[in-house]
Amino acid sequence: MGGGVLIEFRLLGQVEVWRDGTRVELGGRKQRAVLAALLVRAGRVVSQDQLIDDLWPADPPARAAATVQVFVSNLRRALEPDRPRGAPARLLVTSAPGYVLRADAGAIDAHEFVRLAAEGHAALDDDDGQRAAQLLSEAAGLWRGAALADVADAPFAQAEASRLEEQRRSCAEDLVEAELSLGRHTAVVAVLEQQVAEHPLRERPRAQLMLALYRSGRQADALAVYRDGTRILRDELGIEPGASLKALHQAVLSQDPELEWEPPEPVIRGVTPPTEPGDEPGRVLVVDDSGINRRLLVTALTEQGHE
Repeated sequence: MGGGVLIEFRLLGQVEVWRDGTRVELGGRKQRAVLAALLVRAGRVVSQDQLIDDLWPADPPARAAATVQVFVSNLRRALEPDRPRGAPARLLVTSAPGYVLRADAGAIDAHEFVRLAAEGHAALDDDDGQRAAQLLSEAAGLWRGAALADVADAPFAQAEASRLEEQRRSCAEDLVEAELSLGRHTAVVAVLEQQVAEHPLRERPRAQLMLALYRSGRQADALAVYRDGTRILRDELGIEPGASLKALHQAVLSQDPELEWEPPEPVIRGVTPPTEPGDEPGRVLVVDDSGINRRLLVTALTEQGHE
């Protein structure tokens, strides 16, 4: 987009735009808020009235409409500085009754995060821990701070930031689950301790911490984590732990063999290596998900190749 110019829109932190590796100057907070309001609704028409409400939800100034038009004009020059005078804008386009920001989904970090997190979750459901860890780690790495940090006081930004932060937490929990499936119990303990401290009412990271501690030979610490969680839930919400957390507690108490980690089965990707002289037919690539980063090439005896 943008005539061969690489443009990146960033919402996972302060609102930023980068053109070919150079950060774009976006102006003051209100002007950046206009861009953010358009970005969170990218591809959809945002009316001028909606933008006015986004910027001044309580008491808009008399010349609010004219001010929005100035902000849009400034943003157009910032986004497309090489656009000839009089030429139509290609990114921030007028479309009655307002404006639309045209950007590929992959150019907006928030959209890319959602895509990667969803693919990582799907890989986790498919018991492909190695791929899940790679995708989820990439998704988590897109964050630079709190979403929409520099326009966070705007109501539209608060709602979007809250939605993204919830997805961020789920992504972090999925990533830990992927790491646990690969046998990296000790490595995730510190991360889980921080997650539990920040979100003491969330049962999933607490359960993950119990499992990581138990598999690291720290049964007593795992039981202490459960006791702390039980106390907090009773004190804060007046409820007992959920059934799954209770079941895990009993399993830790009884040292249930089912809690022990077992290396996952190798995942067949279905990728056939390039044929070289001397190669036998029916060979497929198998990726070992043990976390050792090995690639095993095995010969699959296919019916066609060995009739």
